[in-house]
Amino acid sequence: MSTIDTAVLNQINRNPNGGVASNSAEMRDNFMTLLVTQLRNQDPLNPMENNEMTSQLAQINTVSGIESLNDTMQTINGQMDAAKAMQAAGLIGKAVLVPGDKLMVGESGQTTPFGIELDAPAGDVKVTIYNNSGVPVRQLNFDQVGSGSQSFVWDGVMDDGSPAPAGSYKFSVEAANNGEAVSFKQLNYAQVMAVSNTADGLRLDLGGIFEPVRLEDIRQII
Repeated sequence: MSTIDTAVLNQINRNPNGGVASNSAEMRDNFMTLLVTQLRNQDPLNPMENNEMTSQLAQINTVSGIESLNDTMQTINGQMDAAKAMQAAGLIGKAVLVPGDKLMVGESGQTTPFGIELDAPAGDVKVTIYNNSGVPVRQLNFDQVGSGSQSFVWDGVMDDGSPAPAGSYKFSVEAANNGEAVSFKQLNYAQVMAVSNTADGLRLDLGGIFEPVRLEDIRQII
């Protein structure tokens, strides 16, 4: 028995215009056209073997299934992106805690909250607040802080008992439990001003002094 002509197999993945078939539908159509032509012209006394034909057809069907799966995934991703955009738009005007180390003191002495995200519970947490020149102005100590995101408020009073001047401040954190350091992330307060759709995905605009953040960066909505 003869096998399928190699030229036929080589042509399966090409379209009638000589280019490479762009999808499984073209490949399948080309395959069936060429197969029927060869069947019509084969020697009845020496029929061709069907092993290679079956293998090629199975590969084409696999490609077709993958294309269908890709189309489904693209549809799902589009729906997820739309849901994210709606969720982000709903945050405009809301206050959030996001990774950062900034604190603000207003003219009336009111301060913005800050937060700490601990990987494990900590029995000793020390927060040091610095003014715009990098000089420490207040130290806060907290006992038995649980894991996860926790928010705190500075009363706006410096270590010498005087009120902190209005302006921008920063803070640093040290966390430990039974003498062992505990990993953490610092969180600062910001207000969502707008939502932008960038090449890197959705970004939340938090105002002038803050970098835009992702929706996934939000640890708390205050």
